[in-house]
Amino acid sequence: MVFSSSCSFFLWLLILSATFSLVLGNKAFTGTYGVNYGRVSDNLPPPESVVTLLKAAKIKNIRIYDVNPQVLSAFKGSGIGIIVCLPNELLTDIGVAEDRAMNWIKDNVQPHLPGTKIVGISIGNEILGNGDVGVWEALLPASKNIYSSLNRLGLAHEIEVSTPHSEAVFANSYPPSSCTFRDDILPYMKPLLQFFSQIGTPFYINAYPFLAYKNDPSHIDINYALFKKNPGIYDAKSKLHYDNMFDAQIDAAYFALEKVGFDKMEVIVGETGWASHGDDNEAGATVKNAKTYNKNMRKRLLKRKGTPHRPKMLVRAYIFALFNENLKPGPTSERNFGLFKHDGSIAYDIGFTGLRPSSATSSLLSFKGIGSSYVMVSSSCIAILLLLIAL
Repeated sequence: MVFSSSCSFFLWLLILSATFSLVLGNKAFTGTYGVNYGRVSDNLPPPESVVTLLKAAKIKNIRIYDVNPQVLSAFKGSGIGIIVCLPNELLTDIGVAEDRAMNWIKDNVQPHLPGTKIVGISIGNEILGNGDVGVWEALLPASKNIYSSLNRLGLAHEIEVSTPHSEAVFANSYPPSSCTFRDDILPYMKPLLQFFSQIGTPFYINAYPFLAYKNDPSHIDINYALFKKNPGIYDAKSKLHYDNMFDAQIDAAYFALEKVGFDKMEVIVGETGWASHGDDNEAGATVKNAKTYNKNMRKRLLKRKGTPHRPKMLVRAYIFALFNENLKPGPTSERNFGLFKHDGSIAYDIGFTGLRPSSATSSLLSFKGIGSSYVMVSSSCIAILLLLIAL
């Protein structure tokens, strides 16, 4: 068979794309940067406007905390990868029987496929180490039932099943090489890790240098937490040096996984961020620090590099959060993690474009200016090349 030069070139691009996919790894994550789209608020832009914002900001991965049909419908055709969430309160019910998981998927996920790019289902959020032990017990059966249902529907290779953990699952994490899982959590964690290892799911950890600094500002160098120049720390056991806390938190998770026999499992950060405002007792919660952390975090992720302990494993992270959420309970900081304000303008400038001009910058596009559609390059060759670069 004789191929034209254009066909040969196209085949070469496909091979190159596949190679990139193997190098970059995780099927549910395009590139290394994502954002959590929380909506505990009564003043956010409509989901259709959020799609426009994300495209303008070139954000290709998001997590939401439910399966809101309006949100999922708005993302139809956007190409943005979404991890949806089976809420914590449903785990016990879904864990009882596979038919309940199947019904939930058919009601909440399948109707939006394939138009909306749902790439994962999060089984709850920060289950182990918090709340009712009865829900801890439901986490694994709920995960298995959701996966089995996806498999029966022929969707298991397209939709990842995972669950994010908080730092509460660890007994200690400093220095990184000393990190271990809590003894009371291990009976639940090890079987869960075994199952996720079998189906190829990464370990998702919510890592917040802000929370560590807020809880112990007298002993933690804020420059170490903010990716700024500092002496760093030296882990004598591993003989590794860390110049920022974020990398240390990721490696702590890797060390904990190794100690229970899962040294091949990838670690992905499900949440990380810095509050721009807080109560008087919330050290470090300022606009300046939030801007510094998120700007440096974006730069760090775009470098596509690993950690001191896993230098060849790309670090991937979802930033918390897309918007400030005015109805969230708890301290003031909980309502002020947003990269964007409720009107769609940027909370502080780290290089993103907002839906409307803000006093923080003079270079933003207005929502009216870009409309509800997104301009695409017409050349198919350029489009393919840009797609490959973005992978």
